[in-house]
Amino acid sequence: MGPVETDRQRTTVKEGNMRQTSASNTGKSPGFANRAERHISTVREGIYGKLCLMDAKARLGRIEPEEGAATAEYAVVLVAATGFAALLVTIMKSETVRKMLLDIVKQALSMGG
Repeated sequence: MGPVETDRQRTTVKEGNMRQTSASNTGKSPGFANRAERHISTVREGIYGKLCLMDAKARLGRIEPEEGAATAEYAVVLVAATGFAALLVTIMKSETVRKMLLDIVKQALSMGG
């Protein structure tokens, strides 16, 4: 019968293998570091490009071309409605229109009773 390993000895061997594995990964570190650095650089350039584009759009005021369109449409409608109301008020204040409206009201009241 050969030597019998105890639990303590197996643990030591496993830990030793883990240390060797870790050490071997450390040896591959420069390649990994280079790939990681290139990846980070690529991501950074992409983000920088997108930020520059957003900044340019913001400076030109074209981030969302539809944003505020509804508000502008409401403003145009309100200006038109106000102008139309002012025109109606002017017409209604004239003596001729006032006399016509009074005649219509008098006729309506005389028909009722």
